[in-house]
Amino acid sequence: MNITSVSHSSKNTARLTAVNGISIALVFIATAFINIRLPIMSNGGLIHLGNVPLFLAAAIFGKKTGAVCGAFGMALFDLLSGWVLWAPFTFIIVGLMGYTVGKVTENRDCSMFKYLLAAVMALIIKIIGYYIAEALIYGNWTAPLASIPGNIIQVGVASIIFLITVKPLRRQLTSIII
Repeated sequence: MNITSVSHSSKNTARLTAVNGISIALVFIATAFINIRLPIMSNGGLIHLGNVPLFLAAAIFGKKTGAVCGAFGMALFDLLSGWVLWAPFTFIIVGLMGYTVGKVTENRDCSMFKYLLAAVMALIIKIIGYYIAEALIYGNWTAPLASIPGNIIQVGVASIIFLITVKPLRRQLTSIII
């Protein structure tokens, strides 16, 4: 290995670390500060916009960044916001959502259909994942049905914002795509 390849490798590692760190922070901030707590469900609930930076990071920087920023960004929110019991579930569910969005949209000439498909797949993962998590936490397999409409609204709103912004942002950020 020559000095040029070592330098290039270090530069890419630093860039990847910076992109992942910023993506984690954006997911955390959008989850923590752009949200509505739902008083209508017996166990609470939260609708937030943390999925917007999650979907964008996954589509622009790839499946690994999507998995990392989703898992760490939203699990960190759970840990710091009184939802500690949910953190391990969130880590897995949202990490998988980010990975899936990144995997489906990894083609650089991605169509709007693929972006929409990725958002729908993320919604399915969220609904199934949090349904199972809530059923395990509360020991009731019926009560989690009440959370499904909130999950649909949350991912639906995020998907609309994602679909409007992803192509222009992806074009502008091509110089730093890893």
